[in-house]
Amino acid sequence: MEHYRTRSVDHPQRQQQQQPRRPAPAPAAQPIGGVPAQGGGGRPRPAPARRLPRPRLTGLGGGLFACVAMTLAAGITWLLFGGSLFAYGLLFLPVAAATALWVRPADLITAPISAPIAFAAGVWPISGGSGGFGAELMGIVSALSLHAGWLYGGTLVSALIVVVRKAVLISRRRLPRRTG
Repeated sequence: MEHYRTRSVDHPQRQQQQQPRRPAPAPAAQPIGGVPAQGGGGRPRPAPARRLPRPRLTGLGGGLFACVAMTLAAGITWLLFGGSLFAYGLLFLPVAAATALWVRPADLITAPISAPIAFAAGVWPISGGSGGFGAELMGIVSALSLHAGWLYGGTLVSALIVVVRKAVLISRRRLPRRTG
């Protein structure tokens, strides 16, 4: 039997495989200020800018965050302000905004939905109902109806942030198509 040779010359990939591999040089350690180490030469790299963390919550995570934050806000208002629903409403606005800012882009629609749920979940400790399940339920319903302005305001803040974020995402997707 005869074996046919398909290549007469050694392939370039085989030549590269046969060469001994050299380890990559270790990067020079630089102190925090961006100044090179002794004898480092070259230009110093600027120190990295510190930014606020950008958590990306899922839809469920955003809802849980908002509910826990509003329950803590209710406890704080109960301890410091005697259960003032005005203070609770003021604390609701930044929680609704933070939820809308921190939810990941795929779950943007969940932020305006979870905001009123979180308001209702947190209003229970300060609603003022006492004397059984019916009285507690009536206290929650009364608190929600009398302070619906805060509820609508926080939901509106959350919805506006979501609309702006979605518009920015859409414009970033379309921008490369226009230039290309």
